[in-house]
Amino acid sequence: MAAIVTGLIPILRTAVDATATYKGRSVWFGFLCIRLVILFLAELPFTKLDADFTCNGTIGSICTKACFNRHFHKPMMVAWNFIFVLATLSVLLMELFASHLRSLAQKRNSQGKTDVELESRGKEEAQVVTTDPGGKMIIDLHRNRGAVGFYLLSVCLRILIEAWFVYVLLSWNLPALDNSPFKCSTNICSELHVCVVRAAPEKRMSIYALASISGMIIVWSVSFCMYSIAHYLCNF
Repeated sequence: MAAIVTGLIPILRTAVDATATYKGRSVWFGFLCIRLVILFLAELPFTKLDADFTCNGTIGSICTKACFNRHFHKPMMVAWNFIFVLATLSVLLMELFASHLRSLAQKRNSQGKTDVELESRGKEEAQVVTTDPGGKMIIDLHRNRGAVGFYLLSVCLRILIEAWFVYVLLSWNLPALDNSPFKCSTNICSELHVCVVRAAPEKRMSIYALASISGMIIVWSVSFCMYSIAHYLCNF
């Protein structure tokens, strides 16, 4: 639970304390928080995966480890955490772009419209930033196709990352649990042994939970892309 709180605080602080916002921003940060919680819970059954792996007969510890390495030869939790970092970066990509637009708008407002050079470089970008009565800057995607295109790029990257995650879960990790019990023989121990993974249903449920969240994010992101194209580009 301490790990969850430690991970959630920077994400929530960024989402709340930002001085600029845009359409769907809270949704993307909300998905990151949900992914972080589900990721933490899903990793619990895998914390002692090597201890849950057993083989029959008189097989020694070296042979057991050799069978374990042969069976779980593809990364699991490290891949999950790395893909989560990539998903976070896809969200922060739009945050950097929003910060860039906010900086251009602030420079334009501080120097005034008489600065022709700055206005010629930043006029198009600054026009997409408006200020609400509370002082928070809002990126109006109706005013600039480039901003919409960059926004769609970040969402498409998120879709690709989540699709890759689903592929890793269902093609790499799930088959390793579905094949239990299985027969194993290695170069170290040529004798054939039967090995099982303890608590396999709980581990499979963790994979299903992660895949379900990623599938939901993919569906939402695709729907949001279609909405953005119809709402911001077709009616530009």
